[in-house]
Amino acid sequence: MTGYAPPTRPWSGSTAPPAPTARAGPPSTPTIRSPRCAGCTPPRPPGSLTTVGDLQHRKTPASSGVTPQSLAGVTTHAFDGARPHRGKYPLVVLSAAYEDPRMMLTSLATELASYGYVVALVGHTYEDTGETLADGRTPPCAICDHPETLDFDSVAASRARDVSFVIDQLTHGNSAWRLAHLIDKHEIGMAGHSLGGAATAATMIADPRVRAGVNMDGTFFPVPTPGQINRPFLMLGTAANTDWEQPWDALGGYKKWLTVTGADHFSFSDGDLLQEQAGFPAASPLSPERGVEITREYVTAFFDQTLKGIHSPLLNGPSPNNPEVLFQHYPT
Repeated sequence: MTGYAPPTRPWSGSTAPPAPTARAGPPSTPTIRSPRCAGCTPPRPPGSLTTVGDLQHRKTPASSGVTPQSLAGVTTHAFDGARPHRGKYPLVVLSAAYEDPRMMLTSLATELASYGYVVALVGHTYEDTGETLADGRTPPCAICDHPETLDFDSVAASRARDVSFVIDQLTHGNSAWRLAHLIDKHEIGMAGHSLGGAATAATMIADPRVRAGVNMDGTFFPVPTPGQINRPFLMLGTAANTDWEQPWDALGGYKKWLTVTGADHFSFSDGDLLQEQAGFPAASPLSPERGVEITREYVTAFFDQTLKGIHSPLLNGPSPNNPEVLFQHYPT
């Protein structure tokens, strides 16, 4: 788990147990992304990588221009050891896409931290090749090679158990994290990208402590039924998500469904941004920087409104400042 929390302006951190850091912008040197997956399940082609572990797993040649050294050199504008601002802050848990390490949501995590949230990024063990445990082991990805054989309902349910465990560890007494006292355990949200979005819905069904959720361009595994999620939920994705009508109808609480014109699947993580910085061709008409900006603005506004009670006009409807963002089923 990676933890982020609020500094003398809200902050963040980067090892387990989490250490605080300060506000960060998007990563500034390369890692490589995986291609869009409708429902987040197809395998990645060679050359679409996100971690040093991927390079080793796929035996990627140095001639590709992507080396362990270049990936290990990725930096952000965040830093460790920032002094936390006193008070209680909502907790937001983040879950990344299938095969992706938690670091792929760094831009969103640091943005939330900078606006007064404690943020925990969960590394789902055996689901990617970049999670090093406390004992120094880096387990292999047990589910990466044959996604066509996976029961993604079960994977999402497994992630939900991971998240509930993390919440337990951070909110119960004697937490391993020395800054756990900053967490307002009555204000907890979760956001996830792709399979992480499915895990968000699964977690909200299983754990009533999660009061608000965000699915960023993920297929629902499984589709919730009416009455299962009656708490605030944001769906933020591409126009390709035609399978969101049934989940939308099942959601019973405050809800928003936003699509972003020109976005691809990885516009909602750091994937497209890192691919661009590595010198690869653009993956979508929407610039990677703009994808990160939109994701940050709308996810933060949603949690501000649902966890802090701060009304955000951004969620009222279409905005001339964000013409790419379309409100589905508007007004709701």
